[in-house]
Amino acid sequence: MNLGADDYVTKPFSRAEILDAVRTRLERRDVLAARTAPVGDAPADRLWVPDRLEKIVVSDPAMLALYDEAAKAAVAPISVLLLGETGVGKEVLAQNIHEISLRKNHPFLALNCAALSESLLESELFGNERGAFTGAIAARPGLFEAAQGGTVFLDEVGELPMVIQVKLLRVLEERRVIRVGGRAPIDVDVRFVAATNRDLEAQIAHGTFREDLYYRLAGITLTIPPLRDRTSEIVPLALRFAKMTAAKLGRRAPPTLAEAAREALLRYGWPGNLRELRNVLDRAVVLSGEHEIEAAHLPAKVTGASTRESSPQLAGPRAPLQSATDLPPASGVMTRDATNDVPPSSTLRSEMESLERKRIVEALERCGGNQTAAAEMLGMSRRTLVTRLGSYELPRPRKRT
Repeated sequence: MNLGADDYVTKPFSRAEILDAVRTRLERRDVLAARTAPVGDAPADRLWVPDRLEKIVVSDPAMLALYDEAAKAAVAPISVLLLGETGVGKEVLAQNIHEISLRKNHPFLALNCAALSESLLESELFGNERGAFTGAIAARPGLFEAAQGGTVFLDEVGELPMVIQVKLLRVLEERRVIRVGGRAPIDVDVRFVAATNRDLEAQIAHGTFREDLYYRLAGITLTIPPLRDRTSEIVPLALRFAKMTAAKLGRRAPPTLAEAAREALLRYGWPGNLRELRNVLDRAVVLSGEHEIEAAHLPAKVTGASTRESSPQLAGPRAPLQSATDLPPASGVMTRDATNDVPPSSTLRSEMESLERKRIVEALERCGGNQTAAAEMLGMSRRTLVTRLGSYELPRPRKRT
């Protein structure tokens, strides 16, 4: 080291350790070169240039600054944690981080941590050996092995069960996985990008998320602002979504937006962010036919909004929903009118169940059948929502496309 060496690896060392050391040195070299070289001399694939944004819409100053920070994080060997409300575009940003990193020629694999049960999640992440459980007829690599050399995106990481958090922490620290039913550790070389709409620090305080795992994931933390705070992007995004939908429908030309429609889109608060905007434009393109999109082609909730709604940027730790009283009332307080379909002689429990059932139906309708988004709106886990659907004999909807 005194003679100018940048780093060293002690014996005995594994192949993964030496590769990681070499990759770290190469990434550090590129970062230093990008900082010191004039813009015209920097390598094209290390710059956050406009052609990198051609697949997305980024024009708001706060978003441009955010993507600039993401570009700096992309060339560094560090984990990235993305925060923001549901539907703000966390996976899109994660994909762009991967595409400008040194790992761009290797896989980008994503997993929604809230979509699977604990046992399935463990097998998906870490893999399994043959005979590890009923139905495991062959050995199967997990997500970390399959993404070797690339990037793993863990969406809704705040929903991870505590048992899985412990095992994930070990992978982050040792860069090795042990398959379910196996004993031999397997070296893995992946970049971690995680995302959540939860307040992880609040979850740490409540004992539902490990503090050591949080610091491992949050090497660099990037917070994506909600759509209502970047109104300059609403119309460009709407036109982009409309163009994509029209192309899928075989339309001859992309539709345009009438002035009244533009004004309605700008007034609305977009609690569902980009996902909700995409759903609204899909509907509008279908209803408008080959003509211009008018305000009449938009949902009543959009055209009837006079002020931009507000919603919390990050929700706190999730607690199981015990009754309808855990849900926010539809109009500030619960009145008899809210349950006018319940006979006066019904019990308090039946009234509460009736109201809860009604709110679940409304949330699913508002979220276009997206159960994960509806669960977020109701403040319950997706598994709890599925249980409620069964207990109220409600059919499980499919997402609208």
